[in-house]
Amino acid sequence: MINFIPNIKNIIPSSGVFTIEWDALEALPVGRFFADMKKTPQNPAYHGEGDVYAHTVMVCEELIKNAAFCTCSERERIILFLAALLHDIGKIRTTRMEEGGWTSPHHSAAGSLMAREFLWKECGLCGTEENMQLREAVCALIRYHMLPIHLPDQEDPGQRARKAASVGELAKGFSWKLLCILAEADIKGRIAPDMEESLGKIELCRMFAEDAGCFDGPYPFLDDYTKRACLAGRNVLPDQRLYDDTWGEVILMAGLPGTGKDTWIQNHAPFVPIISLDEIRKELRIKPTDPQGSVIELARERAKMYLRKKRPFIWNATNITPDIRQKQISLFERYGAGVRIVYLETEWNEQMKRNESRTEEVPQAAIERMLAKLAPPVPEEAKTVEWHFV
Repeated sequence: MINFIPNIKNIIPSSGVFTIEWDALEALPVGRFFADMKKTPQNPAYHGEGDVYAHTVMVCEELIKNAAFCTCSERERIILFLAALLHDIGKIRTTRMEEGGWTSPHHSAAGSLMAREFLWKECGLCGTEENMQLREAVCALIRYHMLPIHLPDQEDPGQRARKAASVGELAKGFSWKLLCILAEADIKGRIAPDMEESLGKIELCRMFAEDAGCFDGPYPFLDDYTKRACLAGRNVLPDQRLYDDTWGEVILMAGLPGTGKDTWIQNHAPFVPIISLDEIRKELRIKPTDPQGSVIELARERAKMYLRKKRPFIWNATNITPDIRQKQISLFERYGAGVRIVYLETEWNEQMKRNESRTEEVPQAAIERMLAKLAPPVPEEAKTVEWHFV
């Protein structure tokens, strides 16, 4: 686990060397995906090279030949190389035969989740700022690796470009620059008749991102309220400063069990009212593994009570997926509150120790299932989004 990144550094070819030691890679933790990649077919109309492994080899080899890759920093090359290695692992789970052809719907999203779980548990990329930023930059590249060829067809390419680029505020290293480098390698690393057309779209994508002011990093919004309005799709100019009409702040906690959410609240907001799903479960005598409908219903009713009074409060729960978070955020914002998401993360083994010391220990298998679904919050989700490492 500790030696994974140094070993990857040693395998990434230096400038002017265009060969990859695939046997050495297969001996690393990442090699466990290779057998499944080789068994995962692709549509020959778009992937004449064959299975996912064959495509991945070609993509990685195209990547290291790219002049833009060679001029990247060492950290950027690590992020890009890991993203290229893992960019299509989602096809392992999503590939199916449909209407006589192989298809892999939503493989980018699935691959991002798989990569996060792998990098977190098996490679130790968790619990520190550097570990999380590197991991999430890789996961974001995987999540969005198909976007460059689709961006020119978006109704508002600039708005979509700024929305994706905002991830780089927290996942330092993710940018449209790196995304376009990966996308170019992805296109060149396959045998298909539409290669030139796709490469042309990537070039258009670069232009759109540059015109939108977010090619090399997140767009520099003037304030959090304007950023939230723009990224939420409101018809506003990104360089204007909107009047902030929120009456106060609701804090939405997020993180796996054992990451220290209660401790953070005690240290940073000790006098703010708390709506705790754990406490409501105790009131209703409902286990965390039981259906949670009545727990959520009671929590939302209590939230509405505070919201009607325009009184700040804390919503304390795991909130591990965007869908779950958005259900609460949309409620809070309808009542005029500004939402601050506070996401906490710690090292895996330390998290297990903390969980064991809890009065109500969550089964490790349940935490592992949560990790498989976890997606840390990103700036587009709320007025303010923070990552903390405890």
